[in-house]
Amino acid sequence: MKVFASQKLHKPSCCQSTLCAKMQGLSTTGTLNSSKSTYLGGTRSVCAPRLVASNTPTRHGGSGRSRMPLKIVAARVAGVEIPNAKKLEVSLTYIYGIGPTKSKEIMTNTQIENKRVKDLSEEELTKLRKEVEEGSYLIEGDLRRFNAMNIKRLIDIQCYRGKRHQMSLPVRGQKTKTNARTRKGKKKTVAGKKK
Repeated sequence: MKVFASQKLHKPSCCQSTLCAKMQGLSTTGTLNSSKSTYLGGTRSVCAPRLVASNTPTRHGGSGRSRMPLKIVAARVAGVEIPNAKKLEVSLTYIYGIGPTKSKEIMTNTQIENKRVKDLSEEELTKLRKEVEEGSYLIEGDLRRFNAMNIKRLIDIQCYRGKRHQMSLPVRGQKTKTNARTRKGKKKTVAGKKK
């Protein structure tokens, strides 16, 4: 009779033998066989606890769960979370209305060097927030509102550009026989159009 590697009996280590003793102790006391838990007055059925031997020492005391320390993922400037891992010059461009040129201008005004956002000190962040929010920059909601009001004005006076906006067609004289899909949207096939 052949004996395969999976069928070979191996000698249990000291960790495994203590685990086996614990399991036998549980089964003899009857806690393993109980089908109802004491949680919520015994209305919830639970399975037997599964004990697993591990090489790492377990932490005793407390709830038994170890929590990961909190990690700041992004800094908040002007109501927008700018990425932490990127350099300040690039991170500021995540704010609507601030491009590369404006971000360089903000950095020169605040005297902050171009380093990663996570490396900024708290006072540098407050200085940056103050410059962006209280400076003469048209950003985020104000800029979106400004653009929307300009389009609304063109539609109200019913000029050519306003009508093009209304019909959602290109405004600046581009051809529409082909292309212009960004403005027109997905193709709508019309029957009997081909000659």
